[in-house]
Amino acid sequence: MGLLKGSKAGEREVDGTEKQHTRGLRSRWLRSGILLTAGLVVLFTLVFSLGVRSYYYNAVKTGLTAKAESAANFFTGYISQTYAQYYQSAYRYTESFEDKDALELQFVNARGVVEVSSYGVSAGTSPGTADLDTALNDKTIGVYTGRNAGTRERVLAVTAPLLSADGTVIGAMRYVTSLRLVNRQIWKTTAAAAGVGLLVLLAVVLTNFYFIRTVTEPLVELTGLAKRIADGSYGIQAQKKYDDEIGDLTDAINEMSAKIGETEKVQTEFISSISHELRTPLTAITGWSETLAYDEAITGDSRRGVSIIAKESGRLTKMVEELLEFTRIQDGRFNLNVETMDVAGELSDAIFSYGTLLKQEGMTVEYTEPEADIPCILGDPARLKQVFLNIMDNAAKYGRAAGRMIVTIGATDSWVVIRFRDFGPGIPPEELPYVKKKFYKGSGKERGSGIGLSVCDEIITRHKGRLLLENATDGRTGLVVTVMLPVISEEELTIG
Repeated sequence: MGLLKGSKAGEREVDGTEKQHTRGLRSRWLRSGILLTAGLVVLFTLVFSLGVRSYYYNAVKTGLTAKAESAANFFTGYISQTYAQYYQSAYRYTESFEDKDALELQFVNARGVVEVSSYGVSAGTSPGTADLDTALNDKTIGVYTGRNAGTRERVLAVTAPLLSADGTVIGAMRYVTSLRLVNRQIWKTTAAAAGVGLLVLLAVVLTNFYFIRTVTEPLVELTGLAKRIADGSYGIQAQKKYDDEIGDLTDAINEMSAKIGETEKVQTEFISSISHELRTPLTAITGWSETLAYDEAITGDSRRGVSIIAKESGRLTKMVEELLEFTRIQDGRFNLNVETMDVAGELSDAIFSYGTLLKQEGMTVEYTEPEADIPCILGDPARLKQVFLNIMDNAAKYGRAAGRMIVTIGATDSWVVIRFRDFGPGIPPEELPYVKKKFYKGSGKERGSGIGLSVCDEIITRHKGRLLLENATDGRTGLVVTVMLPVISEEELTIG
């Protein structure tokens, strides 16, 4: 169960590493641009609506005021101070009123009561509005905008005082118009302005989308290129699409990639040359140390020295082989001989052959054959065995003090999962992301070339698998190395 839990955690980690994080530049840019433009559109619509309302209301008020003033002057020219004459004149004037379809004409007496109305229904009522008070008390034209007392309809009223020859207020002429048509026109004009604002907003959004696309897409491509360079694809070049700041950035990254590629090539050639040059003397040293080991005349410290020479030359030979393997990966001469293979059997053979050597150094490998059948995989047996031996060698090197390691194998629907568990000091958490990088040796005291795990990771990656390293979480020290290899599908197995 522990193995399966670990494998599922590994699968989640693999899936997590493959997820692409959504970049915030485009959303932030669009959000700020759209919000700003939308705010400006709303502000413009409000200001425009208020301006249109003020314009229309002032226009109606100015027109009615002029009409009321002119009509009042004309009307007072032929009436006397008697109430009867005033009433008769008002009645006749109202009967001949031509604008009764658009306006209501009211004649109000000095007490503020409507005597005559072009609509009829207002006669006998007392409006009691400010315009009427202004006209009757102040003898000036009064204006009122508000609700009609009877219908609650929004109206505009203009009242002009009617004065006799001696300046006495006889009554007032009052024009009342509904603002319903005016408000409808205001809403139509505002809606048109809002429509124009929405078109502007849409144009801004579309232009922002286009502009941001020309910025973010090259940045995404350059980010991907930079990651590939960081992962070891030195020398690759990005296509320059724009002759601007992004184009300058592209040139800088291309130049950096080219220079790193040249440096890497020189380094690889140097390592390959040195490695080949070291193989001949190391072979001679190893051969002579083995020959001297059989010489019975060599005893005491001399024999111990010969043993040390043999051991160190073996270690150097292993390092040289790793360096040569590394150079083959770098220059493209690293190939896999893939076949359908029993990975459980290959692991068992590797443990059997290497376990004997480990026992001589006091290291025990605890391995139990799996109870269930392990699915076949597509792989290179020699390369995978190289991975198993390298991981066990590292486990023996760093966990030598504990004297034991545990190896398990299991399978899920998609993966064959092999885990190597040592009981050494583990790896500092801050170093875990870098231990598979080439030539990275960390803060450990053990000696090595720093490319063994890099080669292993390359081999597993070329098998479309994953090599995961994590510190033990069972309350004890140690490192857990998990090798995940994809299971052959039934279709692949049938074709094979």
